[in-house]
Amino acid sequence: MEKQLGYNENRSAKIKLITQRVLVYTFMIGLLIVCLFFFYLLFVNATRSHKELQNGFTLLPSSHFFDNLSSLWTNTGLANVPRGMLNSFIIASLSAIVTTYFSALCAYGIYAYNFKLKKVAETFILAIMMIPSQVASVGFIQMCDQMGWTNQYWILIVPGICAPATFFYMLQHLRANLPLELVEASRMDGSNEFMTFNRIVLPIMKPALAVQLIFSFVASWNNLYLPTLLITDKDKRTLPTMLSLLRSADFARMDTGMLYAAIFISVFPVMIVFFILSKSIIKGVTSGSVKG
Repeated sequence: MEKQLGYNENRSAKIKLITQRVLVYTFMIGLLIVCLFFFYLLFVNATRSHKELQNGFTLLPSSHFFDNLSSLWTNTGLANVPRGMLNSFIIASLSAIVTTYFSALCAYGIYAYNFKLKKVAETFILAIMMIPSQVASVGFIQMCDQMGWTNQYWILIVPGICAPATFFYMLQHLRANLPLELVEASRMDGSNEFMTFNRIVLPIMKPALAVQLIFSFVASWNNLYLPTLLITDKDKRTLPTMLSLLRSADFARMDTGMLYAAIFISVFPVMIVFFILSKSIIKGVTSGSVKG
């Protein structure tokens, strides 16, 4: 009787577990379909001509994708899209590296050192997160204009050093994964501070670095506000600025098929960066960031 009761309990537990997994997988598959649907819709619109797009919505692709790409590549009036993609990639890549590295370095300094104003410095950096970026950018744009720093790539890259949200994420990761004993042991072995940070701390922070590289790259790639105000040279405009110019063109001159094709190809660099760095995130979650 007891064996039968135990068998029934085990069977009920297995059925419950299977039911939960089915529900979770069903929800995740549904969420995946919803997310991919908009990418598919974007692809469909990129394959249609301007005239077809004016006729209304459809789920079936057309045959004008390469025509739209050809028009996009040869259109150098309002937007030189190949040049814009190169400009955006250079700015976004360097900005992501600068933001992530110096935010990690700052977080390491706050975490690993003890000094009188340590709490004040941390609170001050976090308080900057409460200030809207548009408020701070007003004086920054005026300064750049007065100093003649407009139409320069570096003016969109160097300010990425100041990233309070990235600093806070890195600091929390260090507190959870970096024992201070490891830093002390490195110092006792004769390692200087930058060697300790670059050879010991950074590998431990690899999952956090991958996450913030993705976020920083996407934020810089999609940034429209500052590039529009600081970059006026046609050959130095970023891709979002060029897409904005294409959208603001006269309706009679606007080719919506070409515009959708431009938006479609603008997604690929972000996806490539994500797929490259996502392996580091998964590895960090499954195997842990500190290895013996």
